[in-house]
Amino acid sequence: MAEIRAFAAYRYNSSRVQLERVLTQPYDKITPEMQERYYALDPCNLVRIEKGRPEPGDNERTNVYTRAAATLQAWITEGILVRDPAPAIYAYFQEYVAPDTGVLHHRQGFIALGRVEDYEAGVVHRHEQTLAAPKADRLELLRRTRAQTGQLFMLFADPHRRVDQLLESVSRVPAPVEVRDEYGVVHRLWPIVEEETIQRFITELVDKKLVIADGHHRYETALAYRNERRQAAAALLPHAPYEFAMMTFFNACSEGITILPTHRVVANLPEFDFARFRKQLEPYFDWYAYPDSAGRSQQEREQFRRDLVRRGATRTTIGICAAGAGLFLFVLRPNVNLEELIPEATPAQRRLDVMVLHRLVLEKGLGITPAAVRNESYLSYEREMEKAIAAVEAGRAQLACLLNPVRVEQVMEIALSGNVLPQKSTDFYPKLLSGLTIYRLEE
Repeated sequence: MAEIRAFAAYRYNSSRVQLERVLTQPYDKITPEMQERYYALDPCNLVRIEKGRPEPGDNERTNVYTRAAATLQAWITEGILVRDPAPAIYAYFQEYVAPDTGVLHHRQGFIALGRVEDYEAGVVHRHEQTLAAPKADRLELLRRTRAQTGQLFMLFADPHRRVDQLLESVSRVPAPVEVRDEYGVVHRLWPIVEEETIQRFITELVDKKLVIADGHHRYETALAYRNERRQAAAALLPHAPYEFAMMTFFNACSEGITILPTHRVVANLPEFDFARFRKQLEPYFDWYAYPDSAGRSQQEREQFRRDLVRRGATRTTIGICAAGAGLFLFVLRPNVNLEELIPEATPAQRRLDVMVLHRLVLEKGLGITPAAVRNESYLSYEREMEKAIAAVEAGRAQLACLLNPVRVEQVMEIALSGNVLPQKSTDFYPKLLSGLTIYRLEE
């Protein structure tokens, strides 16, 4: 069963700082350019803890992790970060415009502590594999700061929307905290301290299974840290701070769960020939051509996008932009036996467009092996379809493979069955701001 609890978060003191200037995107979304901008924006910007800059002369005693720990303690001492007086669950709402459609959405969830569970316990489920390097970085930061500044994005299924009703009742008053981030997303926060309301949240989650939407590396870091502390304690202390992690919970059955596709851009393939590529895929796909780029209007491009969505609603459909050839839709033929072609995958995995893309289009059509994908030898990734197409049209790439997004129901089905999606299959939008609440693992 899922176990959650209230906690007294450390939060920025709004009388000392402007929240817009000190909160950041998650660490793994902070580019070098964003890091520099955050550093310049405010001396109290969270980037100094979340993703600090290396400095000349760094060593084992002085480095980004020790500076992060010292900075965190200094901000607490100086009153820049203040701990809430009572344990709370924090209603967290986001208002945003989806980049792909321009439609306004609202997403409502809450922040609480969740018990850190081994995957084998069947309570917390992942939907993607992790890499060693990011976990080593996050673990050293957690060891030094003993604090979690970023959110774990967790999904649960509540078709009757009981948790949503609780959240809606809380949000009838203006939010004490409201901040707009650099992408125009509005974030609102309501601390909930009433014991009866907190208990209702705890009760509603107790029979739920949790799926990690975003933050797999941070979750497995929390697991590793918990195991280290258990070993050091030489005892099982079920209520110790390290047995819990800060999580943000959203109902997968609610509106506002937006997943963006991650398109694939192919470059530097030796002797690439589009006609030969198309011939290789004829046993598997029907294809439909759109006007060449030289004569393509905005209206025609919009028709291509609409057709990608329309055809993709019933059959696996992959958009292709090829250098010198234009735009195409490759639609999986109904008689193709995916069980025979992708025998190692589950039925749910075979229904993923991205799985078909990798095994048939990339591997059989282009000869890009799974090892080459892992090494990103010929492949890069782009969130925005227009940027992927532009890379081909500008001559920087040979091919762009354009996808429809994975549906949240597919993520839940695959994760809860104990399986994973291919890497870079999901891009949950928008991200959860780091620094809205901070969990310090104090003894």
